[in-house]
Amino acid sequence: MARHLHYSFAMDIARPEFKLQKRRRQAIWLSIVIVVVVAASIGISRLKPAAPEVERGTVWTDTVKRGPMLRQVRGLGSLIPSQEFTRQIPAETEATVIRIHMLPGSQVKADSVLAEMSNPATEQAALDAQLQLRAAEAEYQALRVKLESDLMDQKAGAATVNADHSQAELQSETDKALYDLGVISGLTYKVSKSKADELTTRNGLEEQRLTIAEKAIASQMLEQQAKVDQMRALAQLKQKQLNDLKVRAGIDGVLVDLPLEVGQHVMPGTMLAKVIQPNHLMAELKIAETQARDVQIGEPASVDTHNGIVAGNVTRVDPAVQNGTVTVDVKLTGDLPKGARPDLSVDGTIDLERLDNVLYVGRPAFGQEDSTISLFKLDPDGKGAVRVPVKVGRASVNAIQVIEGLHEGDTVILSDMSRWDNTDRIRLD
Repeated sequence: MARHLHYSFAMDIARPEFKLQKRRRQAIWLSIVIVVVVAASIGISRLKPAAPEVERGTVWTDTVKRGPMLRQVRGLGSLIPSQEFTRQIPAETEATVIRIHMLPGSQVKADSVLAEMSNPATEQAALDAQLQLRAAEAEYQALRVKLESDLMDQKAGAATVNADHSQAELQSETDKALYDLGVISGLTYKVSKSKADELTTRNGLEEQRLTIAEKAIASQMLEQQAKVDQMRALAQLKQKQLNDLKVRAGIDGVLVDLPLEVGQHVMPGTMLAKVIQPNHLMAELKIAETQARDVQIGEPASVDTHNGIVAGNVTRVDPAVQNGTVTVDVKLTGDLPKGARPDLSVDGTIDLERLDNVLYVGRPAFGQEDSTISLFKLDPDGKGAVRVPVKVGRASVNAIQVIEGLHEGDTVILSDMSRWDNTDRIRLD
């Protein structure tokens, strides 16, 4: 009994060192757990997110190459008639349309009448001009007859004086011979000599008057001829205006425009019709202003009519910019395919220059020439791609020059990758 009581007493004695050790172990384990959690959190925060997957079939890739690169620019446009083979017919006078003979699309000859117009004032003016011309011509003939008659009278008078002068000269010479022989007196010879001298002077004056008269007649005839020519030019103008009331094609070709209606009143300068020769067309291309700065007259070009490609040359570059584009005219030197007609939509490509032995790749979806862009370069195994900066130079329609950042044989993605702007690496599935 006493032993039992002693044991019970012993079990009830407090052991503070055991509790302290237990608390220490708990604190140590808690510290270890905290350190592990913190370390794991730091490690997890430092882990890079998994690279996003991109389906291989949705991206467009190309391999960097070295060699010659043809610089080109491309633009949309349409076929238009060549100016030298186009005739636009304006109204010469005020008139009223009374008849239409042809409709747009009709084949016409040079003398084909497209429409007829009427203007009584023009008809009267043409008639008046003809009458004025006839009157001027009649005045010319009357003046010519009068002046010729006056000239004949003056010539007759001059001839009489000349005859008298010749006779007086002869008489003077005869009297001198007789005077020298002593047959006649000196007084008689002096009278004869004086008369001859007088007629010599008169004969000279008559010749001068005749010369002046001939010049005066020529001057008066020229003046009257100028009036006749003036009336003739006026009559021709009025007759042309009268003839133009019948609107003619003027060239062989196709009537493409006739904006007239019967009864319509037109004013001078109104466009009546447009005729073209369809075998002589040119291309009018719209080139982006950023690409048009290198386009020069004479550069070769090719125009795709969607039914064949036609060669040509640049003939004009518009100095002005409209809606972000520059108009470039291309003269077509090749044969036009069937179906080519004005206003047909076409695609044009202009050759700018040939760069030899350069590094180049297909032109990416975004990126201007002479700039630094970022592209995804494929890994050697082709299962992933990393973003790299690439410095590019001159650009063409389908290619761009590589200055830095890539090497020959590298494969890059050219598609629009803006969805992955926040990542530097992707996986290709």
